[in-house]
Amino acid sequence: MYTRLLLLIAGLIAVIDSNAQTTPLLSQYPSPMEESVRRHERVVFDTAKGISFTLNNLLPKPVQVYLPQHLKHSGSAGLLIHFHGNAGIVAYAAEKYKGDLIAVTVNLGTGSGVYAVAFKNDSLLQKLEKAVWDAVARKLGKPLQKGRLILSGFSAGYGAVRSILSSPVYFNRVAAVLLLDGLHTSYIPERKVLAEGGALDTAGLEPFLNFAREAMNPSTGKKFLFTHSEIFPGTFASTTETAAYLLNRLQVKATPVLKWGPGGMQQISEAGKGNFKVFGFAGNSAPDHIDHFSGLYYFLNRLQK
Repeated sequence: MYTRLLLLIAGLIAVIDSNAQTTPLLSQYPSPMEESVRRHERVVFDTAKGISFTLNNLLPKPVQVYLPQHLKHSGSAGLLIHFHGNAGIVAYAAEKYKGDLIAVTVNLGTGSGVYAVAFKNDSLLQKLEKAVWDAVARKLGKPLQKGRLILSGFSAGYGAVRSILSSPVYFNRVAAVLLLDGLHTSYIPERKVLAEGGALDTAGLEPFLNFAREAMNPSTGKKFLFTHSEIFPGTFASTTETAAYLLNRLQVKATPVLKWGPGGMQQISEAGKGNFKVFGFAGNSAPDHIDHFSGLYYFLNRLQK
């Protein structure tokens, strides 16, 4: 009887071990796909109102560029390069921007890794910028004076921003950074959350920490705005946790607030010093996450305010 029991237990262990090896681990814990409390207004914009075109053969996927009509009467413009998201929303942000701005949208796929790897090569961003400015001159029939370089990333798009800021040349070139519910890192050990004794892998956060320090000093002219939701991926650090890390290292305290944000968003915290700002918003669902991108037009103007 005892021997049969041992064999049964051994068989169960073997089945469990086999299932563990064949069942893939979740990349993250899925957020609710629906949320009915907040309004979740969405931007709808027809890019035919301006001049839109694509640049091919620079990146694995076409780069989309939008020029507001009023640029025809401008002598200079800033350059917004946005990573990850619908080009129509980026174009709308350029139209609503309180200034002259060229909107460039880069989409490379799923996950921050594809963005980070692509822009580890300094020359890629140089080629992209040159291609954009050359194309703009052709479309408008005149060259524009180059204004400030602004980088924005939604969700996984932060990977490209991280690689760019890791380059000393581009760290100095970038005037402003906008992160929309996108700044993550791994746990140490892998997948062990803070509540269970894990820690953040902070190596990938250093470029943002360094840029935040620059933005805290108004004399540098640099600006940094980071928005985050309450989404908890579980298998890697949330934007709430990375925001808390930056604020802790910079000795900046977040304070609770109750404010309306764009499109029905509900702001619940705020922190900042100089031109470095962190805004926290309610919500842990997929619609709450997308709200941050839909609010690009609003946050872009807040960044430059």
